[in-house]
Amino acid sequence: MFRTLAKATAAIAVVCTAAGAGLALDEGQAGAATPTAGAATRTAASAGAAFTGSDFTGTRKIRVDGHSVNVSCAGRAHRGRPLVMLMAGGGEGLDNMAALQKSLSRTNRVCSYDRLGEGASDQPAAGTLQTMDDAGALLTGVLDRLAGDRPVVLAGHSLGGYIAARYAPGHTDRVKGLVLLDATIPHLTRDMNRTIPADATGVPAQVRDGAIAANEGQNPEQFLIADGPVRSAGHIPVEILKHESQYAEVPEYGPALEKMWADGQREWQRISTRSSLTTAKGSGHYIHTDRPDLALKAVQKVAHRAAHQH
Repeated sequence: MFRTLAKATAAIAVVCTAAGAGLALDEGQAGAATPTAGAATRTAASAGAAFTGSDFTGTRKIRVDGHSVNVSCAGRAHRGRPLVMLMAGGGEGLDNMAALQKSLSRTNRVCSYDRLGEGASDQPAAGTLQTMDDAGALLTGVLDRLAGDRPVVLAGHSLGGYIAARYAPGHTDRVKGLVLLDATIPHLTRDMNRTIPADATGVPAQVRDGAIAANEGQNPEQFLIADGPVRSAGHIPVEILKHESQYAEVPEYGPALEKMWADGQREWQRISTRSSLTTAKGSGHYIHTDRPDLALKAVQKVAHRAAHQH
């Protein structure tokens, strides 16, 4: 869930659980991770200046449709290999995936960005809801600046995975691979209402109501997480990783919630004829933190396939 929800609600992690890895990329070292809290807000130029290039290491501010967007990149671009774009969950800045970015940067050009309302990027306009169209337009602008004509692999966690999965089918000219790390499921509002009844009380009621409120835009991004069918992105390689266990704090509905989440992950498999679903053993919602080896392997696998597909 988003950080702003109650602790009991956050335990379910239907959108994004509280507390991330706390790592940020230090622009002074190629792909190096550091716990410095302010690293994600630093720029290479003077305060407030917008960066205009695409080949850099560290964090920068770029302008996209009039917004200041915080981005981070590391690693070298290799001929024929895609840019890997990491997309953090809701309530998280790009620093949450910094450790994965560091590991990937040894063999890939990899970037990440803060969506509006997250990290060091601008806030969305007050009193307005962002839709998938808005999130897609921002992602397109970021990719235009950071990827240029290079192919792209999107790797998203939780809400970041949901946005990546909704975006990819309409942009297969650019998006050549997809990794979903416990992505928010396609029909979360519908399935949450079916799984936890309206007469539930206590923690289960908080879980249901908190998830639905977040889906309706009560989250830092003011983002409407709409239910909808899974669209096809054709034959791009897709790796889907789901958590092993996440709902122990809601024992009455835990098994039903686990089934709901697993069914939703299977729905995402419809996005491609080349999709694979794996349970990350020993993992909760933060697969890239709990099982960084599996997250790294999945991204590397998709990036390799994307570079060699015809």
